[in-house]
Amino acid sequence: MLFSISIITLTALLLSQLFIKLKLPGIIGMLLSGIILGPFVLDLIDPSILSLSADLRQIALIVILIRAGLSLDLEDLKKVGRPALLLSFIPATIEMVAVIIFAPLFFGISYLDAAIMGAIIAAVSPAVVVPRMIKLMESGYGKEKKIPQLIMAGASIDDVYVIVIFTSLIQVYQGSTVSLLTFLFIPVSIILGVFLGIVSGLVLSWFFKKFHLRDTIKVLIIFSIGFLFIVLEKTISGFLPISGLVGIMALGGTILKKHMVLAKRLVGKFEKIWVIAEIMLFVLVGAAVDISVIANVGLFALLLIVISMIFRMFGVFISLIKTRLNAKEKLFVGISYSPKATVQAAIGAIPLSLGISSGNLILTVAVLAIIITAPFGAILMDKTYKKLLERSI
Repeated sequence: MLFSISIITLTALLLSQLFIKLKLPGIIGMLLSGIILGPFVLDLIDPSILSLSADLRQIALIVILIRAGLSLDLEDLKKVGRPALLLSFIPATIEMVAVIIFAPLFFGISYLDAAIMGAIIAAVSPAVVVPRMIKLMESGYGKEKKIPQLIMAGASIDDVYVIVIFTSLIQVYQGSTVSLLTFLFIPVSIILGVFLGIVSGLVLSWFFKKFHLRDTIKVLIIFSIGFLFIVLEKTISGFLPISGLVGIMALGGTILKKHMVLAKRLVGKFEKIWVIAEIMLFVLVGAAVDISVIANVGLFALLLIVISMIFRMFGVFISLIKTRLNAKEKLFVGISYSPKATVQAAIGAIPLSLGISSGNLILTVAVLAIIITAPFGAILMDKTYKKLLERSI
């Protein structure tokens, strides 16, 4: 196991830095590291690590949501208002619809399998988008109309929305029954998750103010509560729907609201944890990819990703109707909403691990979506922001 951990870390860091030098997202290098080191190519990763893959991806997903909650200032969301709310679900929903329509035609899979695939590939990637939006805010591009804040706020909630939809569809698959009541449970689970997160966040904020603890201890406490949310969701799912993932993000957001100074410090702590979690997440997802499946479905998968991106762009323009943004600025928001990476890596292999018949195909499409859209979105954002956005001093 020690050999596998060392070779995973060194290879992932080396290829990541190589891609960064090429002005491409480093996560592509980590993903390729997993494919190369995985059981379908060199087979250098210890089976005991692969057996923990699902749990490690769950931990990485919790880190993603805690960071999102601790960074998402509700005041920014209020400032950008209605378009941010619409961007949080309309583009993803329209993209999911595209996958549900075309995936059964291309691959002969069921509509439920297609919906699960759509829920996986529909999320935008904070790992690619957020650093660039912070750079824009610092340099003044899009500042007057708060375009970077709009994209960051919408993208953060977009991820949670997609993950909740995905979780609900998995529950439908496992229950083998689909009814109107099943889909009515989705908003109920979101509301209960938000309530759980807010209450827990208020209690933790009071506790952290009352008792002096090291920030590292606070991180461990928040992590442990996040794990308990996931366990609670699974334990009571039979009679009460509740989204532990939404609860985790709401917990972080509440701490930010009640104890902003602490939240900013904790973000730094979780960013350090993310360095390790990101490597394991993308490498282990890459290791699960059967390259023979890519050879068989590559052309249709590419076509599906292109179609879904066109539908997503259409969803972005719908969300921005009757806003102050001009055509160039709307185009930039659409470009910014194209990269996929983090969520696809976190949940892309879950259908395969659950024994869903299309699991291999779903994972392959998710990985190809990362490889295609992450560089595409990153390069276009870097090359077009000066031409599409106005700069304010």
